[in-house]
Parts: sequence; structure tokens; C-alpha cells
Amino acid sequence: MGQTDIRLRIVGAMRVIRQVIRKGGSTNRWLAALVARTPRMVAAVALASKMARMIRAITTKQKNYRMA
Repeated sequence: MGQTDIRLRIVGAMRVIRQVIRKGGSTNRWLAALVARTPRMVAAVALASKMARMIRAITTKQKNYRMA
């Protein structure tokens, strides 16, 4: 079973990775390179971890998300 919030993040990351593979690349160079060099599940966990860090930063700083 596991923790629901972590599982949902990984499922969402797998969806993003499926889209990257289907399109043959991504506008996000970090994600495209990650998918190219690592297995899908490893890339999904890395992407889910990155999303969790962004969510935590946004909620603790009480600021709007601004793409770099």
C-alpha cells in the first residue's frame, strides 16, 4: 500500500515521463536527459522528489511559483 501522497506523486511523474517518451523529447532539458540515461521508474522517483521539493518551497515561503 504505502503512503498515498508519495504514491500519487510517483504516478503523476510516470504520466509525465510517458508523455516525454511518446513525444520523443521534452522542452525541459533536465527531464529529457534524465529519461534518456536512467530507467523509467528511477526517473519517475527523481521527478517526484523534485516536485515535492518545489511544493515544499512554495508552501513554506508563502509565495507564488515563478519559473526560473
